[in-house]
Amino acid sequence: MNWNQRISTALQQRKQQHLWRGHACIDGPQGVHVQRDGQPMLNFCANDYLGLAGRHQALQSAAANWGLGSGASHLVCGHSVAHQQLEEALAQHTGYEKALLFSTGYMANIGTIAALVNRGDEIFQDKLNHASLLDGGILSRARMTRYQHNNTEHLASLLQNPAHGHRLIVSDGVFSMDGDTADITQLSALATEYQALLMVDDAHGFGVIGEPHNNSGQGIRAAAGLTSHQLPVYIGTLGKALGGFGAFVAGSAELIDYLVQFARPYIYTTALPAAVAEAMLDNLQLLSNGQLQRQLTNNIQYFRQLASTAQLPLTDSVTPIQPLIIGDNQATLTCSQALAEAGLWVGAIRPPTVAKGSARLRITLSAAHSEGDIRRLVDTLARHWPAKEAV
Repeated sequence: MNWNQRISTALQQRKQQHLWRGHACIDGPQGVHVQRDGQPMLNFCANDYLGLAGRHQALQSAAANWGLGSGASHLVCGHSVAHQQLEEALAQHTGYEKALLFSTGYMANIGTIAALVNRGDEIFQDKLNHASLLDGGILSRARMTRYQHNNTEHLASLLQNPAHGHRLIVSDGVFSMDGDTADITQLSALATEYQALLMVDDAHGFGVIGEPHNNSGQGIRAAAGLTSHQLPVYIGTLGKALGGFGAFVAGSAELIDYLVQFARPYIYTTALPAAVAEAMLDNLQLLSNGQLQRQLTNNIQYFRQLASTAQLPLTDSVTPIQPLIIGDNQATLTCSQALAEAGLWVGAIRPPTVAKGSARLRITLSAAHSEGDIRRLVDTLARHWPAKEAV
């Protein structure tokens, strides 16, 4: 089989298995109401949890101050006052000594893991961790073991084996396809007991969850009541709840200094535009009173109440990620397409993003959704949901 045949065969198989992926093009700013391929759609598939992605005033002002590009990597001449101020604000908001900006969450994850562990070390990852975390483990060349999803007893049994080098435990904070949360209290306890370092990617928790009685979006560490020493490596994104672009790692001053020296995706990549950094600082300041998080929580509860009444198959998620598992790839696509014809945009998530046989509609809620938007979604889902015997 030559190269052309190999590529053609792989593409044909994707189509035959109902796993084909393609772009849908929106005609304007991101939000709960968008134009997709020229058609108005009510958007329930973005990670714009607080409805901040469509804000433009701060970015326009910042672009006037900073222009378009950063010009170079951070360590050459691309690091600006805007980057510095955002890093300091992120560290303060999340409760760590220092923070370090990366261009994307993917780069933050692979860069941090590869910098922390070497060949001969061990990485323990939740089976449902994001692809960037798994790829980071592979690229690090350390020995990687995946424990059963959210099963800390299984992880403990693996840690009881003799250690080979240094150990790193890695988990998502909120799992992106299931919407459930990691038991970071137990993960932290295991890390302490077995002298491992704990790293959590809180891409879907930062800005969304926080201290139970004062939720201003500090993330899963604050929600669990852990200290920064109990969760020493914290990853967050600027592209989900914060509505923009970029990512960061927060930790001790020594950890951040270490990453500046050894994280290759940080060292060898053009810095995030300073205008974006300044706009992200403005969005971060909007989180301080917790109003957006409270509205989001109300929307989540309202959706679950209506969906339960409509007998839709809810999972245990209490986050903005509300998957409705169908199982069959074609049935999932058919349901997603029926929703689209009714003006509702809900993503059909299929393997390899999720396990075989667990294709689903991935509904994501935003603080910007109205109760009317949510009623419309549930009413339409109830009309088009596959027959219960087929689910």
